[in-house]
Amino acid sequence: MTGTWAHMTAAELGREIGKGRIHPGEAMAAAARAKAGLRKGLLDGVPISWKDLFDTAGVATEAGSALLKGRSPDRDAEVLETATLQGLVCLGKTHMSELAFSGLGLNPVTATPPNLNDDRAVPGGSSSGAAASVAFGLAPAAIGSDSGGSVRIPAAWNDLVGLKTTMGSLPLTGVVPLFDSFDTIGPLAHSVEDCGLLLAALQGREPADLVGGTMSGLRLGLLESLALDDIRDRPAQAFEDATQRLSKAGARIERFAFPEVAEAVALAGILCTAEAYGTWRVNIEAAPDKVFSRILERFRSGAKIAAADYVAGWRRLRDIRAQWAERTTVFDAVILPTSPILPPDANRLMTDDAYYVTENLLALRNTRIGNMLGLCALTLRTSQPSCGITLMAGPDQDIRLLRIGSAAERALR
Repeated sequence: MTGTWAHMTAAELGREIGKGRIHPGEAMAAAARAKAGLRKGLLDGVPISWKDLFDTAGVATEAGSALLKGRSPDRDAEVLETATLQGLVCLGKTHMSELAFSGLGLNPVTATPPNLNDDRAVPGGSSSGAAASVAFGLAPAAIGSDSGGSVRIPAAWNDLVGLKTTMGSLPLTGVVPLFDSFDTIGPLAHSVEDCGLLLAALQGREPADLVGGTMSGLRLGLLESLALDDIRDRPAQAFEDATQRLSKAGARIERFAFPEVAEAVALAGILCTAEAYGTWRVNIEAAPDKVFSRILERFRSGAKIAAADYVAGWRRLRDIRAQWAERTTVFDAVILPTSPILPPDANRLMTDDAYYVTENLLALRNTRIGNMLGLCALTLRTSQPSCGITLMAGPDQDIRLLRIGSAAERALR
């Protein structure tokens, strides 16, 4: 091989292992299977990184927090066990936002990984190290989690593909929780093909065929409500260019309004913060000085939520989800900018409180739409660095979304 394997896609690396042109030194058994023609799948022998909230037997799993320092689980997370049985190699654990409660990727407690396109900027979170490990060529792909945008934001800000799976499509056993009602698992990679292969490996099934999809005749809804508000120049330019490319490839793009989406996103302030504080209250209040002050403040805001408001919030959210399903049934997918902003400056986030609050809320605003509405979502690269376009589809439509995403990926090149 004359090319650089460090920046291959996971699928490309797997093909080269299968041909015997790359030897997976991390997995001797995989190398032997490849030689004997008994590979478990295309990713057999491919190393991937894991966000540090997936339990790893005998290896510290601390979720980016001093509260969990020295925590060493007895067994692997269920998805890690499944992926290992498919022949994937656990290359290592990656840094993350503290307890996954920030979309910025800033973590002064453990470490803040770099951003691919701006060494002064944060990488996005909470799967910050997951994105960095792939973007900088340390791993061909990574597994992260997404409760409000934690796969898609770092993927977009580091020019990667990121998949937020449907809630419940992958088991959360052995995964450090943030809010159980919204937590999902998803891959970050260089291609839609990789995301499809990784999803199959995590589920322990054969990968779906994503080849042959086309944008021609697809009906894409462009969400105007909330998603385009306060969008900054470069993300706006990237999104406009992306929509033009999709349209040129044959997609029919229709703008539509859904004002209730703003209400759904606002409900995160009740539902997510209350659940996060309920989950972590005992640990946090036993040692609050160990928690980054801005993360501590976010957790403690959940203590102010009344039980009646929490119940009413869920009832209203279910109504909005039903309305969304009815309104968007005519579309093959809904598109929107992954983030309305570029990665913020890391030093300024540490010194400017107002800047931190504004940028953190904006970073997660668009991605949170998918979480609150219970959708699956896929972010793709655009023509501008650190800018992504997201496609969303209904719950349990992950494979169909990947097929659409594969066609969109070709149109956006």
